[in-house]
Amino acid sequence: MLLNDFFTINNRESSPTEIWAELIIDPNHKIFEGHFPNLPVVPGVCMMQMIKEIIEDVLGKATNLVHAAEMKFMAVINPQENNRIQSTIKYTTDENGAIHIIASLYKDELVHFKFKGQFRVSGH
Repeated sequence: MLLNDFFTINNRESSPTEIWAELIIDPNHKIFEGHFPNLPVVPGVCMMQMIKEIIEDVLGKATNLVHAAEMKFMAVINPQENNRIQSTIKYTTDENGAIHIIASLYKDELVHFKFKGQFRVSGH
């Protein structure tokens, strides 16, 4: 779990199909000791995990990634220079319980990460 350790949600608004959140990344987190010393960069796997944990926080349920149709890492996030980013997640749930997501992490006009894929509630 990265939420409330690696990153926190500073502000969040949601509707039944969309989530907007401002995220604050801890620039002193131990992950940056190895990724990379003296040049911290948020790992791509952490960006994906952040999206997963935001949707879980809103739904109140654990999920599993079952399909990634698009996963684009477009710009690095250096938490020493910029530890506040925004996220937008659009989601729908189909009749089989699959949660279809289109998400991005960005700062102003700079998009860091884009994701399009599918999650399923754990245990289903």
